[in-house]
Amino acid sequence: MWPINLPNSLTIVRIFLVPLLVVVLLTKFEGRLVLGIRKELVGAAIFAVASLTDWLDGYLARRRQQVTTLGQMMDPIADKLLVLAAFISLVQMGLAPAWMVAIIIGREFAVTALRGIAYSRGVTIQASPLGKFKMAAQVVAILLLILGRDHLQQFFVLGQVALWIVMLAAIASGVDYYRRFNHVLHPTVADFESARRRVIEQLQRRVDSR
Repeated sequence: MWPINLPNSLTIVRIFLVPLLVVVLLTKFEGRLVLGIRKELVGAAIFAVASLTDWLDGYLARRRQQVTTLGQMMDPIADKLLVLAAFISLVQMGLAPAWMVAIIIGREFAVTALRGIAYSRGVTIQASPLGKFKMAAQVVAILLLILGRDHLQQFFVLGQVALWIVMLAAIASGVDYYRRFNHVLHPTVADFESARRRVIEQLQRRVDSR
């Protein structure tokens, strides 16, 4: 039975916020108001809360020692769903170029596929600092683009700059992930030689200690 603790519950909440975000951003509300509030503000708030749960569930899982297999499986899925839904909505709204979003999404699918292959072979490849920077830049870019629609044009310009940063970081982190994937799953001769020397040194120390 899968344990549903607080961190896992936050991850599930993030998943349920995804369709709500899409509905708010893409539905043509009368006067573009949701309960009397501009739908862009509501959409930005939903995305911000969902992004906050991404940080909070990991923090609580480590702090409360509640890291579970279910959480490790669901967390990246929830992240991908949130980001993909937001970017596709931005393209539909005319706030982000489709080709840039295609590159970013392509990177996500490629890394997910490599992570799945590595996991099937019992190897876990940790996220790199570059990948974490890309995720943070994505949140900033999406929020700025949503808020910059029609009003707050300076936000829109900053969002476009942030989107370029996201795309470049996505390419760089994707290449870095592929490099680490090959290094872990396809060790070079030098790696085998280094491992062999370590084993010999350990055996020698054992012999000397007798």
